Amino acid sequence: MVDLSDDELLAELGVSVEQKAVRVHTPQQERIIAGFEDILKFHDEHGRAPQHGEQHDIFERLYAVRLDRLRELEDCRSLLVDMDKHGLLEVDAEASHIVPDTLDDDALLAELGIEDGDDAHDITQLRHVQTRDERRAAEEIANRERCNDFAKFEPLFADVSLEIESGVRNTRPFVKDAGFLKADIDVGQFFILGGQMAYVAEAGEIIKAPNGQLDARLRVIYSNGTESNLLRRSLQRALYKDDAGRRISEPSAGPLFGNESEDEDSESGTIYVLRSKSDHPTIAQHRELIHKIGVTGGSVAKRIAAAENDATYLLAGVDVVAEYKLFNINRTKLEKLIHRFFADAAYDIEIGDRFGKPVRPREWFLVPLHVIDEAAQLVRNGSISNYFYDPATASIKPRTEQ
Repeated sequence: MVDLSDDELLAELGVSVEQKAVRVHTPQQERIIAGFEDILKFHDEHGRAPQHGEQHDIFERLYAVRLDRLRELEDCRSLLVDMDKHGLLEVDAEASHIVPDTLDDDALLAELGIEDGDDAHDITQLRHVQTRDERRAAEEIANRERCNDFAKFEPLFADVSLEIESGVRNTRPFVKDAGFLKADIDVGQFFILGGQMAYVAEAGEIIKAPNGQLDARLRVIYSNGTESNLLRRSLQRALYKDDAGRRISEPSAGPLFGNESEDEDSESGTIYVLRSKSDHPTIAQHRELIHKIGVTGGSVAKRIAAAENDATYLLAGVDVVAEYKLFNINRTKLEKLIHRFFADAAYDIEIGDRFGKPVRPREWFLVPLHVIDEAAQLVRNGSISNYFYDPATASIKPRTEQ
């Protein structure tokens, strides 16, 4: 018997083989499909079609309008009929008479990007619905979960916020023509994405993407206490597409303190460190450790001239033991940064003012003078956010030891 191929055998049996054509959709049709998939997902989660009514949230109401629109358009029904496992495209006579609430049809349609006019029934007018590829990229960014060890990252966000406010750091738009390539997204960098500050905490092994470019999985921590595990190129793409996306610069290495300023520098104040002359037993016993750290835009001597009559200065004279000139920086924000850095060593004491009313002076800390000077140098070189003050050892340590 002559061996026959599969096709020849099928031909002998009178069976014809028809190759199923691969269906290719236009970008507009992809958006229609993606929009209907959102409605199907809603039905899967809630067991019903989306409905109008102010008792429902805005997304359900938008889906309801979108579904009404798809039902009206024959081209849309033909495109989606094979996907309609719940029969959602069948016109509901009763539902067709439901009028959306205070957010009327025009407003809801505007939210969907559907405009009235001669071409209002063109399926290409269903805009602002992402294609499936776009949505997958967006879902990777949005797929965040609770960060269980957020406590160790929270101080970083607080410090960076203060550094931005004080001018130690700045933010720049994340745009392609600024030379920000994927390689620029590295561990330890901060960004602003979707209105949240994002910190790149870890990076996995380098992998090769389908397009041949190198990539890596990143652990990204967000300032709202969540985290995500996404590809570097996905983070880059999200930052490009976010009009408010920003790169947060590294701390400025410019002049923060110094004895002299450059010609273009603008002096903005002085950080001063004081030591009390009070005869209070506790203060007298620890005089070498108790210091007041403050900032003034004027003369330090004038600021402390009436210290003996001011409860802020413990109703006693003070010695100025250190001064640091401030240039090109917001002194109020910087003062908050320093006070936050030494917050765990704040000296809590209650004394009576001139009228006998109890007062708890602030800005006094149990910190050795050499440690204050070390902190000043860390601010000067822009690395203070990488360290913390440990009261137990009266020393400054890297945050990796926390």
